[in-house]
Amino acid sequence: MSKFEFEFTDNVMYVKGVGPRRAASLEKLNIFTKYDLLTHYPRTYDNHSNLNRICDIFEGESVVLVGKIFNITSREARNLTIINAYLQDDSGVIQLTWFNQKYLLTKLRDGMRLMVIGKTKFDRWSGRLAMSQIQSFTILDADEEPELGIMPVYASTAAISQKIFRTAMKNLLSQMPKLTEILPQEILREQDLISLDEAMRAIHFPKNLAELDAARRRLAFDELFLIQCGLMLIKRQTQDERLGISHKKNGKLVKSALAKLPFELTKDQKKVFRAVVKDMESKLPMRRLVQGDVGSGKTAVAMLALVKTVESGFQGAFMAPTEILAVQHYEKFSALLGDLGIRIGLLSAKITRSKRLKDDIYQKISAHEVDIVIGTHALIQEGVQFAKLGLVVTDEQHRFGVNQRSELEKKSDTLPDMLVMTATPIPRTMTLTVYGDLDVSVIKELPPGRKPIKTVVKNIRGRKNVYDFVRTEILAGRQAYVVCPLIERSESELLADIEPAEEIFNMLRKGIFSDIPCALLHGKMTPRDKDEIMEKFRDGETKLLVSTTVIEVGVDVPNASVMVVEYAERFGLAQLHQLRGRVGRGAAKSYCILISDSKNDVAKARLETMETTSDGFKLAEVDLKLRGPGQFFGEAQHGLPDLKIADVFRDLEILIQARDAAEKFVTDDDNLNYFANLRQNLALAYGDKFNQIIAN
Repeated sequence: MSKFEFEFTDNVMYVKGVGPRRAASLEKLNIFTKYDLLTHYPRTYDNHSNLNRICDIFEGESVVLVGKIFNITSREARNLTIINAYLQDDSGVIQLTWFNQKYLLTKLRDGMRLMVIGKTKFDRWSGRLAMSQIQSFTILDADEEPELGIMPVYASTAAISQKIFRTAMKNLLSQMPKLTEILPQEILREQDLISLDEAMRAIHFPKNLAELDAARRRLAFDELFLIQCGLMLIKRQTQDERLGISHKKNGKLVKSALAKLPFELTKDQKKVFRAVVKDMESKLPMRRLVQGDVGSGKTAVAMLALVKTVESGFQGAFMAPTEILAVQHYEKFSALLGDLGIRIGLLSAKITRSKRLKDDIYQKISAHEVDIVIGTHALIQEGVQFAKLGLVVTDEQHRFGVNQRSELEKKSDTLPDMLVMTATPIPRTMTLTVYGDLDVSVIKELPPGRKPIKTVVKNIRGRKNVYDFVRTEILAGRQAYVVCPLIERSESELLADIEPAEEIFNMLRKGIFSDIPCALLHGKMTPRDKDEIMEKFRDGETKLLVSTTVIEVGVDVPNASVMVVEYAERFGLAQLHQLRGRVGRGAAKSYCILISDSKNDVAKARLETMETTSDGFKLAEVDLKLRGPGQFFGEAQHGLPDLKIADVFRDLEILIQARDAAEKFVTDDDNLNYFANLRQNLALAYGDKFNQIIAN
């Protein structure tokens, strides 16, 4: 659909039934325009197709009843407000019960007509059928016909009822002209898809379940097709032999670097390096993602690729997500490659704060007096210009968006090869969606000799024993992490019972660890303070580090043997696996202790999986199944629009079909020129990133 038709960019308050006050409430749901409202798809549906009579219903049925209420009473019991009322139609009477909804006493009145949806049960006290599992109810006017059928249920706020939401959506759809088709008829026929206009109307108010399925499939296909078109456009832009660099065959320098490694490459590392070498020697620009579990040796492959670009007469850039990690890579690269004549440079925020140091490194980079530059975001700052950039490596790709990759590519007159790495295991379904513009390699095999990390789940009642054990480890000469989900006390009621990092830190340093050097680390600290704290922990001055997830991608401390995660249910499995990877890097046996008192069955199942599984890719698949794709992505800066209706796990078949269709579609320039609405939707979803590509 085109957002540019029918003034879809108008503020949502111009929809009949909304107005300024309700528009302000809708903004809390990220609904600002008519387009936002239209694409705020129902989260589920109530099937109200048939109206039941009270005399015909049985225990355990889900029913829809309409009648008048009377004898409304309330009482307090065990800290609960219990409201009872009776509903009467022309065939009988049923008791209704609401728990902890005191506000209803101001809304309900004797004689009101209600439509009530819920499940019946036999009440042993009254000896008759009752309804205490009330799913929803609607107050009807005296002569108002109840709204039957399959009704949408939207994610909403207390200020916007489902009735208001449905009315606003109906008003928007009634004013909306027929939507212009964005897909060619050939794709519609091949995929057996209904029209866009039919789908958009049916997704909100389907006549039956078959129509709902057809609408959801069409809109999910559109969403995935659009993402794939955008990714194909990025890939097409770089798949041009005139733009690429052809590196030389591996020579003495690469062989010397291989010999300098303190270990032999695993089979997976060798396989991935061969793929990288083939890409780099091709005239086409390399765009490759290397996924590797924590400790699988991705950095060794990246280092060899950087040596290859230097041997071919180019410069290499390695961008790390944190300053301390950049320093760590700089030290390791210098130690391994220094006596091979390769000049290593460091560019970080600390260096750029000194004008003298900054000017010096900038000059050396532009004069090709540095072969490999290792740095943070400082590498993409204005003023950095490479003489002959041949390869860009970004570490922990999920920390860098598509735009940041592009900025680094612009730092030279040539279009460099690009190697991106992540230790965040990404299921194949996610890889197709998020990194569709990249070729993907996976390192699953861990180097021999790496000791497994023992992972256990403990409840809060066992917290004292946990910290007694941590103290024993520290007194034996080792170090430990304690990770918390929050920095400070939250205003949110949902998180009110969670002790933040500041409180846990004070509890530990004033209690059991009062005689042990402790430190607190979190994201609100200045970069300089964070670096200083991490350096002291790395150097062994600090023995216990209490932190938020800022250490998820951080420093390598081989002496750290214990990771304690408080309120572990608040983290995703992939994130817990990343955190667990901070220990187990030295000779000592290492432990990851997950503390949780969650009673939620899904949360329990997830944490039990952590105890039994050390394969990050299996954990990622489990997380995707249990939590869904929205939770999996979290706040990752992948640079792509969020999925509003498609589910890349459930809709894998649609995703593959959309990818195939997009690949054929984008290779034909006439398609993009002809289908203006698709071009507008690409611009809408991806913003300025694709404006120039689409214009060309």
